[in-house]
Amino acid sequence: MSIKKKIVIVGSILLFIALVSTIYYRYYFVFGEGVKAGQLNYFVQKGYLFKTYEGRLILAGIRTQQPGSIASNEFMFSVNDSKVADTLNHHAGGFMKLHYKEYLYALPWRGISCYVVDSIYTANPAISR
Repeated sequence: MSIKKKIVIVGSILLFIALVSTIYYRYYFVFGEGVKAGQLNYFVQKGYLFKTYEGRLILAGIRTQQPGSIASNEFMFSVNDSKVADTLNHHAGGFMKLHYKEYLYALPWRGISCYVVDSIYTANPAISR
């Protein structure tokens, strides 16, 4: 085998490894994980090709994006597990503690958010009046 063929083969293998590593790091590497607590405000299944569950949790406290303005602190997330999604659907409006994983980029079949909720620590139902 000539030296040129060896260089091309080794270069192709290294390029393939670099490509696979980059894709894994950008889309599958868990960048962070934690717990958020607040009131479940919005939870829906949507999508054209991939139907994903998307939700919004209103966190306690307020934050300001611009000086002189006040806005609620919202946590927007996606859900993959249908059992977790069913529990969230049944506790809409209630106080929840959700465990999530943060990815660097979203995938269409995982949801539109980089934050993916994988379990529920506590779910208190909404107080009816």
